[in-house]
Amino acid sequence: MKILTFDIEEWFHILDNDSTKSEADWSNYESRIHRNMDKIMGLLSEADRPATFFCLGWIARKYPDVIKRIDDSGYEIGTHSDLHQLVYEQSAKEYEEDLKRSVYSLEDITGKKVTTYRAPGFSVKKSHPWVFEILAKYGIKTDASIFPAARAHGGFPDFGISRPCKVDINGIELKEFPINLRMIGNRYPFIFSGGGYFRLLPMGMLKRYFRETDYVMTYFHPRDFDSEQPVIKELSLVRKFKSYYGLKNALDKLAVLLKEHDFTDIRTAEKNINWNNVEIKKII
Repeated sequence: MKILTFDIEEWFHILDNDSTKSEADWSNYESRIHRNMDKIMGLLSEADRPATFFCLGWIARKYPDVIKRIDDSGYEIGTHSDLHQLVYEQSAKEYEEDLKRSVYSLEDITGKKVTTYRAPGFSVKKSHPWVFEILAKYGIKTDASIFPAARAHGGFPDFGISRPCKVDINGIELKEFPINLRMIGNRYPFIFSGGGYFRLLPMGMLKRYFRETDYVMTYFHPRDFDSEQPVIKELSLVRKFKSYYGLKNALDKLAVLLKEHDFTDIRTAEKNINWNNVEIKKII
């Protein structure tokens, strides 16, 4: 099972950076969402592959035509939050208001219930179990926010599951599609299926990993395919490397993999799983 997903945000929605943190800062940067969406939509049309699009509520309000185009093309739309803030930097009240606004903004455009969610930066941590209760409150049934390893934005290293499962918080269950892991030896988890990891790895290695891995959850962003985007000068050298390396060839890499594998979207994958047989992870 190989699942194709995109997180729909602007190129400047970079986390953990003061100059791009708030909505007030975003007016300082040019918009590149339409030209980058053209690349993604063109690729999917050529490859004839379905995908799930996790969209910001902010994008829905500022560029409703982007959301309408995705919906009119028949793709699944989920929420990626409203203002692209790290979950663990918000209170439960702040998080709920952000989620609610994103869900309503997307539903106002599509007329369809939003039932799928991914947190910005996979920033759901063990210390914030209330996230799942709030998701359920607003009709979210399927989550794709768990990064079951340590990472810059927190991660959930003791989640212990890197395949479809259920999460249970106080008797509330959600279906979970975590990021897949590949182990280096028997100790070190490695992720290859999206973002900077995907851009960094050579094509031969990616082809091998995609071929050898049964469950793959991809996560791409419009900026991953934009080699002409401006450089945000405030980023450290390490962050600049992570954010800009491999942009030129990323779309061609994905095009090759789409031809070699039968990708699906989350809603189709969800229907093909026997959820009575999956592991249940209790969040305490």
